[in-house]
Amino acid sequence: MSKPLLLAKALEIGYADARPPRQVIAAGLNLNLAQGEYVCLVGPNGVGKSTLLRTLTGLQPALGGEISLNGKRLEKYTRKELASQISVVLTSPITVGAMTVKELVAMGRFPFTGLFDRMSDNDWKIVQHALDIVGLAGFEERGVHKLSDGERQRAMIARALAQEPRLLVLDEPTAFLDLPGRISIMHLLRDLSREHQQAVLTSTHDLDLAMRSADRIWLMDRGGNVMQGSPEDLVLGGHFEHTFGQANLRYNMLTGQFEEDSRQARPVVFRAEGLAGAWTARALRRAGFEVLVEGAPELPLIELKTLGNVNCWSLTWQGVTREVSSIYALLAALAE
Repeated sequence: MSKPLLLAKALEIGYADARPPRQVIAAGLNLNLAQGEYVCLVGPNGVGKSTLLRTLTGLQPALGGEISLNGKRLEKYTRKELASQISVVLTSPITVGAMTVKELVAMGRFPFTGLFDRMSDNDWKIVQHALDIVGLAGFEERGVHKLSDGERQRAMIARALAQEPRLLVLDEPTAFLDLPGRISIMHLLRDLSREHQQAVLTSTHDLDLAMRSADRIWLMDRGGNVMQGSPEDLVLGGHFEHTFGQANLRYNMLTGQFEEDSRQARPVVFRAEGLAGAWTARALRRAGFEVLVEGAPELPLIELKTLGNVNCWSLTWQGVTREVSSIYALLAALAE
């Protein structure tokens, strides 16, 4: 791992002007982030993820400890200097009126041009490059209000990239997107770190996508602790189940999914292979069944038969065998 770009030592976060006068959310945090690394901050609602991001980017003061960026203490930066190092994309939307995409992205150059200075040819080249990176080439003159949610989020990321930051920080960038949009944005952030050596830190509630794309996870629990590691290390260490686990809910280390506790599930014996078998087993678990390969004779026995492209499910239960032609019908038969 290269030398950390962002480094926090014994960091204490919270609010100094709260009631009571000092509200500590987390303390003793030691965090690091390297250039070209993509880190996802995950954790239950209300644990302080947004507060941590705002503190790390200088948007609110730390209660204790120290934060350094590129070897320099964060408080030693002027606002203009910090804007050339860190770019932040927050969840709350900004008001853009009738602004075009190109004009929105050009706002990212304000730390360098000033509010009333003219954009140079080089500034416009940087704007265009940011649009190219996020896949919005050809959208320059389109009104921001005419963009889809996913396109708008890409435009906001392009605006942040136009600042040419060393560190890009995003708070819930996929919060209002559908599944394809969430996947697209998370893959974009991954590509920014790998192909453009951008340091990226983002909070997200989408644990599955974070595990599929991040180099490392910062896992924040309800006690204000932050565990760091690759997604796989945190799975093997049991940290996801410890942090997110609830009564009758467990984290399946093999599938990477949260499932109902099998001790509360109804057992069935299921024998099948292939793609249809995998999706049938998934549907059975979703419906509250524990899927076994072998079991007592009195348990429901399900066998999948495939002829060409046609699937047929055989259910033997209570001395009766019946065949159905869909997973939906199979679940309905088990519910009778």
